[in-house]
Amino acid sequence: MRLAIVWTILRKELVESLRDRRTLVRLLVIPVLLYPLFALGMSKLIGSEVAAREARSSRIAVWGELAEDLRERLASAGKIELAPWEGAPADVREGLASGALAPPADPEAGAEPEPDKEEGEDERPRWTEPENPVLAAARAAVSERKVDAVLIPWPTLRAELERGGKGAVAIYFDSVRADSAMAEARLEGALRRARRAIVADREAARGLPEGFSSAYDVVPRDVAPDSRKVGQILGSMMPMMLILMSLLGSFLPAIDLTAGEKERGTMQTLLCAPVRSIEIISGKFLAVWVISLLTALGNVVSLSLTVSRMLPDVMVVDPWIFALTFVLLVPVTLLFSALFLALAVFAKDFKDGQNALMPAYLPLSLLAGITALPIVELNPWTAYAPVLNIAVLIKALFLGEAPVDLLFAALISSALYACLALLFAARVFARESVLLGGHESASAVLGLGRRAGGTPTVGFSLAAFAGVQVLFFYGSLLIERASVAVQLAVSQVGFFLLPTLALVAGFGYAPRATLGLRPPSVRGLAGALLLGVSAWIALGGTVLRWFPAPERFARELGELVLLGGQPYLVVLLLVAVTPAVCEELLFRGLVYAGLRRAGPAVAIGVSALLFGLAHGSVYRLLPTFSLGLALGYARHRTGSVLAGALLHALNNGIAVTLLYFKPPWTQGVIEEAVPWSLTAGAIVVSLAGLLLLRGTRTPDEPGEEPRGGGEAAGGGATAA
Repeated sequence: MRLAIVWTILRKELVESLRDRRTLVRLLVIPVLLYPLFALGMSKLIGSEVAAREARSSRIAVWGELAEDLRERLASAGKIELAPWEGAPADVREGLASGALAPPADPEAGAEPEPDKEEGEDERPRWTEPENPVLAAARAAVSERKVDAVLIPWPTLRAELERGGKGAVAIYFDSVRADSAMAEARLEGALRRARRAIVADREAARGLPEGFSSAYDVVPRDVAPDSRKVGQILGSMMPMMLILMSLLGSFLPAIDLTAGEKERGTMQTLLCAPVRSIEIISGKFLAVWVISLLTALGNVVSLSLTVSRMLPDVMVVDPWIFALTFVLLVPVTLLFSALFLALAVFAKDFKDGQNALMPAYLPLSLLAGITALPIVELNPWTAYAPVLNIAVLIKALFLGEAPVDLLFAALISSALYACLALLFAARVFARESVLLGGHESASAVLGLGRRAGGTPTVGFSLAAFAGVQVLFFYGSLLIERASVAVQLAVSQVGFFLLPTLALVAGFGYAPRATLGLRPPSVRGLAGALLLGVSAWIALGGTVLRWFPAPERFARELGELVLLGGQPYLVVLLLVAVTPAVCEELLFRGLVYAGLRRAGPAVAIGVSALLFGLAHGSVYRLLPTFSLGLALGYARHRTGSVLAGALLHALNNGIAVTLLYFKPPWTQGVIEEAVPWSLTAGAIVVSLAGLLLLRGTRTPDEPGEEPRGGGEAAGGGATAA
């Protein structure tokens, strides 16, 4: 691919897009003006409404007779206007006055609230009263806005207060009406203060100590810091707004650069130019992505400035959170840009492009929108959901609740989805008939037809890894209640091995060439053997010395490896042998075979990186990546997956054996850093193994030019 051509197309598309007034409005005007205007308008509206409501007095209908001192206390509470018998039907008034209507039985009546509760605090869930004449009449009076609330002092109240007993009152209000809810809060607060005064008078009259009737105070204390409260507010709305605007930033440019060009007749001209399809898709994709990224950046900057300027004392957020938010939007914009570009190219004109993209736009919008729900948070289930994972991760950042492992999983899964979208877009743009407005079946475009022999492409291998990884993650959550041994066995066989074999057989790839099922040379086996017995010490004495995992993580991993006390042979089989077979057939088989088309270095490096990412922990990434390099090199030099399987099994098996039996000489080696003496010896043995592998002749495989001369493929050891 010629980068100069890609740069020319990128510059052309950006210039044409930025000349469009709609793009400039979406990129600059909307984020710069929208958020300040929205914040100003909402704050003014809410502030004026709250101020007006607080300034108004609450009109309370009193259906019954209040004791004189209680009436005076309520009347002097402020903002409470008592209206005797207002809105009471005749039959209800008569029933209350005569005592025929009694309060309905409350099953939680014994759960008395503490008399020292402050105004507006709910001490227990409100009881749902069954239908009765008083409830129906009060509902009608409040809903017709005759009064804001209805206070009913039941007929026995006055007599009970006079004799020092306990009476009963009821407040009927409509929680949906703001005025009614405020009336209830004011009235309940006034009644509580009156009750405390009555209790104090009774205690004084009887010579009882203060607090005799309450025994103790319950004082709630909110431990959430102000930053967390601010994060809850911003975290519920910012992810949705930012992702929706990023969606919009790639939605229209993707249509304009594909269906719009078909409509204008310039797509055919571009295809006639001496440029490759990969250069066209790269330039157009980068143009859409840059516009989407600039849209996201503009929205993040505008939101941060709006929050810091308009609410400096209420919402204080560290600038680095906004910066991380923008970084998290990068894989999302990649996903949107590639997906929308691939879908829009099927459309014939701009209107058809909008119709083509809406089925993808709406679900992505809904995924971003449900983040506002309090129950949606960053957990193992949401960390792998596309778009939702980044939205909940942004929410978790504002709340200060982003565990490293879940953050790592969300970023990796999001990058996987973005890569899949890029591969899909590249596949679509490689079909010239689609670019010219023709129609092809989905299986033909996606390349899902069965092959007869051969090895997979780079795109297929990466897509297969992404699919297997998602299957492994969600499948492992479904069996998380099983024992550790069962989880490991099912994960390795059911989520790694079987999908790998099914993909190879289902798409008709040659098993021997794809999975590396050929016998390695004796020298290759000897090199893998030396690496297998020394790699774990070499890595422990270098990588883990300089980049140690947290002590708690290392301890829990060691306990997990022992499978909860299973017999040694079971542990050895499940932790050493099974991963050596299942993981190697996936990573050094199916994945490596496709990546090999891009060259051995790419195949070794990328398969090792994917191998490290698949272990799902940032603390294990570097050690597993380093081991993956050795495994990939063994696969490359021997042409066989068996050499890597031997190395893998020995590496895991020796570590498990030492953890299981803990011989005396390992004290301080396993728990602490490996001594330099052992490290140096292990490095020497590892280098000897690498030299043996280097002396092994690399067999000719599909996708690589024959080396010519020498022994037959897979044969003896000749110098490389």
